[in-house]
Amino acid sequence: MDKEPVKILGIDPGTNVMGYGLIEIVGNKPRILQVGVIKTTGFADHYQKLGHIFERTNSLLNELKPDELAIESPFYGKDIQAMLKLGRAQGVVMGLALNKNIPIFEYAPLKVKQAITGMGRAAKEQVAFFLKNMFSLNELPKELDATDAVAVAVCHYLQMRNPVAKSGIKSWSDFVKKNPDKVKK
Repeated sequence: MDKEPVKILGIDPGTNVMGYGLIEIVGNKPRILQVGVIKTTGFADHYQKLGHIFERTNSLLNELKPDELAIESPFYGKDIQAMLKLGRAQGVVMGLALNKNIPIFEYAPLKVKQAITGMGRAAKEQVAFFLKNMFSLNELPKELDATDAVAVAVCHYLQMRNPVAKSGIKSWSDFVKKNPDKVKK
């Protein structure tokens, strides 16, 4: 990471409740700047919900001016219609970020939970507990979608600090293939 402050907007996409969390990295230390949710209750149909997500996310991007966007990627689900709707909500957010030239980074839920708690199958409450301790906060928002969004942003920060993750190297054999000159025979 650069020495200049970097703002990362984390998004936990959803069609009923979408969490967002903005962190800023100063030097090598993250701090939470803003956290909240976008709720779509009261909208009768899915397209109205997507329109509301578009409007609120566009306002957030204009107001918060993040340098990077970290978003949780859709995961496997048994309800195909729910997954389709979730993907549409994620697409709205990604389209807005692309339009504003904000780099996008996707993270699977297991990776986010692993980065924050050390356990890929951690419950949302455990993620919130670890974030509360990590940032020495008295309390976090009651909406777990908001804390999940902060977790996505923190996961991205941790990945960007990791030189192996930055290089795209996934294993020792991958390292050897990509760096034959650095391996002694």
